[in-house]
Amino acid sequence: MPIITSLSQLDLNGTYSYADYLQWRLEEAVELIKGKIFRMSPAPGATHQRISGKMMHFLSNYFWQKSCEVFSAPFDVRLLDGSKSAAANHDIFTVVQPDISIICDATKIDEAGCLGAPDLIIEILSKGNSRKEMKHKFSLYEENSVREYWIVAPYEQFLQQFILSGDNRYHLHAICTSDDVVTSVIFPDLNIPLQEVFPDKD
Repeated sequence: MPIITSLSQLDLNGTYSYADYLQWRLEEAVELIKGKIFRMSPAPGATHQRISGKMMHFLSNYFWQKSCEVFSAPFDVRLLDGSKSAAANHDIFTVVQPDISIICDATKIDEAGCLGAPDLIIEILSKGNSRKEMKHKFSLYEENSVREYWIVAPYEQFLQQFILSGDNRYHLHAICTSDDVVTSVIFPDLNIPLQEVFPDKD
């Protein structure tokens, strides 16, 4: 089997598993969502990186010496189809790289990343990937019972906070702007002042 080094060697309409993904040596970063290849945006720009770094600062301080762990991209999160119970690589058809993942169940973490849903996921939108985050990943994280999901819009400077309710659907809990403090629902002592996260506007 030839080594896959370029997306041109793959059928972008085909269906692939995590076992296939592990064999690729692509220069371009990709994610698999239900077996379909999704190109990731080019390397995050300075604004994205600054926001991610500041978020990580608050989160790392909060979770220091707590049982939950915080991971930032690139970090593979493998999600199983709802009908699958096996965790073999050929049974996994979704592998994504959230910007920030908070995981409280240590048994989900291995050297390859996370197998199963994180407790909280934060995605920071880039100009080239808003549609993917808003549509595909929203449905994916809801389906896999990610308990809390934050979508950060860097250029508009707001954060949408979604909570998984008893009906296993996401409900918009809050929209926070740069003047607000976002408070996690599942970690009620976690408070992040967004004026210290978003860059000053000229």
